[in-house]
Amino acid sequence: MAEAHQAVAFQFTVTPEGIDLQLSHQALSEIYLSGVRSWKKRIIRLKNSVITGVYPASPSSWLFVVIAILATMYTRSDPSMGLIAKIQEHLPVSQSMSTQCQAVLSAVVFSTMLWLMLIFTMRLCLKQLLSYHRWMFEQHGKMSNTTKALVRIFSGRKPLLYSYQGSLPNLPVPAIKDTVKRYLESVRSLMDDTQFERMTKLATEFESSLGNRLQWYLKLKALWAANYVSDWWEEYVYLRGRSPIMVNSNYYGMDFLYVTPTPIQAARAGNSIHSFFLYRRKLNKEELKPKIMLNTVFPCCSYQFERMFDTCRIPGTLTDTVQHWQDSDYIVVYHKGRYFRLRVYQAGRLLSPREIEFQIQRILDDPTAPSKGEAKLGALTAGDRIPWAKARAKYFSSGVNKRSLDCIERAAFFVTLDDDEQGMMGDDPAASLDRYAKSLLHGKCYDRWFDKSFSVVYYKNGKNGINGEHSWADAPVVAHLWEYTLATDSFQLGYTAEGHCKGEVDSSLPQPQKLKWEIPAECEEQISQSLAVAQALADNVDFHVFSFREFGKGKIKKCRVSPDAFIQMALQLAYYRDQKRFCLTYEASMTRLFREGRTETVRSCSSESTAFVRARLFRAASEKHQLLYRMAMTGAGIDRHLFCLYVVSKYLGVESPFLKEVLSEPWRLSTSQTPPQQLELFDIVNHPEYISCGGGFGPVADDGYGVSYCILGENMINFHISCKHSCPDTGSQKFGAQIKKALHDLIQLLSPNQKEPNKTEDGQQEVKKDK
Repeated sequence: MAEAHQAVAFQFTVTPEGIDLQLSHQALSEIYLSGVRSWKKRIIRLKNSVITGVYPASPSSWLFVVIAILATMYTRSDPSMGLIAKIQEHLPVSQSMSTQCQAVLSAVVFSTMLWLMLIFTMRLCLKQLLSYHRWMFEQHGKMSNTTKALVRIFSGRKPLLYSYQGSLPNLPVPAIKDTVKRYLESVRSLMDDTQFERMTKLATEFESSLGNRLQWYLKLKALWAANYVSDWWEEYVYLRGRSPIMVNSNYYGMDFLYVTPTPIQAARAGNSIHSFFLYRRKLNKEELKPKIMLNTVFPCCSYQFERMFDTCRIPGTLTDTVQHWQDSDYIVVYHKGRYFRLRVYQAGRLLSPREIEFQIQRILDDPTAPSKGEAKLGALTAGDRIPWAKARAKYFSSGVNKRSLDCIERAAFFVTLDDDEQGMMGDDPAASLDRYAKSLLHGKCYDRWFDKSFSVVYYKNGKNGINGEHSWADAPVVAHLWEYTLATDSFQLGYTAEGHCKGEVDSSLPQPQKLKWEIPAECEEQISQSLAVAQALADNVDFHVFSFREFGKGKIKKCRVSPDAFIQMALQLAYYRDQKRFCLTYEASMTRLFREGRTETVRSCSSESTAFVRARLFRAASEKHQLLYRMAMTGAGIDRHLFCLYVVSKYLGVESPFLKEVLSEPWRLSTSQTPPQQLELFDIVNHPEYISCGGGFGPVADDGYGVSYCILGENMINFHISCKHSCPDTGSQKFGAQIKKALHDLIQLLSPNQKEPNKTEDGQQEVKKDK
């Protein structure tokens, strides 16, 4: 009861003498400090808004311009060519102000106008420079020094996270004829002559008739909106999907592959949770560096970072929504069927890692049983969306259930304390990695809150992992957060010799608050139904994860080939050997060189790639793939344009046989690379064991594969392969074997005289270290 008393600012009792008012000084202190913290955040946001608003100039440059103008006036020069005098004539000031003061004030007004005009000019020049993308098609490492110098000159110094947002170009709308031409080129190798002739006829009819009308509306939107794709992509691809987001949409990221910094579950959670909030502090202050394309000076859009924390997907009957709140000072923790609210701020300060460990251990030691219907409540977020939306409206719209659900949805993020042990371990480390991947992707189908922007899982043996909801941002954004957290946890915070977090504990910390629920029998029935749907989906997922260490990026680059193109060609070769056919292949490419850009599709299965597989014409195939990738990154892709044209046709109520057929084609091979972004945080050369295994996602097609890969250092490539048990023609293990064989065959093809290094064991045992 002590915690309940501390939660209110005062208590009162009625006595014969009147009302006895008892003020709680601790509660009032908490309110005061919370208000101070809130005002500090507002001031920081205001300051950052000013700095970002005048970028690439700085606020101090205004003073420089004012002093320069006043100095020239002191020498009896008029740099304004009479404008200062004109301003002085029309300046609405008191007659009592001296003529000299009026002149100075007019000079300040002119200086401010000149400063703003210089900012506008610099920003316009920077936007034009950032709109130039021909550098991407130049030979690798041969970007013009003039281009680099100009971008650096107009970029200013020490940009904040969002400084470049106003200078990034808008995503251009490709010409209809170009998109149609590229589409037909991409499917030629997948169709016989009769099929291709029919599709060409549909495409020609579309281009000459309905396509131009739809294009007009799309260009109109591109003039009005910052990005003509992103809002529709978020709504129609993610939020309007009515099937479960678990497996179908959410993705995961893994812990270090060979190292567990501490075997103590609560300690790992303590350091990690503290690291997440350090990242949020840097995010709120915009101290994170904007992402710059590797080996270039060109920045990427940062808008996806805005909804990283304090965000939740809210189910609806027709469409879901994404809700974002102001900074929460707590997280929600799930353990053994119970939900706990854990405050991470005390008296206005962030709890230390040791204090968070102490609180987590309290939850682990709590013997309280789950409330009726509470244990598997999370299954609602794992099942179909419409039943969840109806249940939410019926059972969670008022009373104690609404308060507890609000607590989960408004939390900074969600944490699961899992009773299982995961990671590379045991007699069969390869199989243990597969189980680890499935656990992070779907868990028990009720012990994650799949609607949260991200959920973190801490296992009994100290391993951890992350599960991300896809609608609000793409995997590289969550990967950026995850890299920072892993590095800060191990290299900055560290552990004691016993494996505990460092620091002292304030024993007066209030107990974590168990959330209360009143779940009726009808809601329990819906929970069971959602769990059955989710469990069937999870059981159908076949996953295989392996670390390829025979060679990596270093040897591939010596063959003068792009590592990504090399892997994509290996995947084409592996798929053809596995399925005895080619298929439509999806590779995700980012479009963050444009404002509010997200992704575009690289159609990796091209005429050149199929010709390579059949006749070993590798160079032409890899160069074509690089060209397709660069075109996708620079706004000249195929699929987002066709997708938006299809959305416009639906708004207009017109049917296009061409668009309908294009958007119904299955992606039987869906691939994605998530490269490391913050290489400075890790020392892969001296500490190669401190590397993450990357992350993965579920299969897109019922009879297809999902393949995620991560290129780490010079000698490692990690693969995450998914498919469905229900398809008799696919298997993650056999496809993994085909990928390994294809990688070896390709490197032998490109360097037949080079001897491959000795193979290392895939099942290298994990090393547990206490710091």
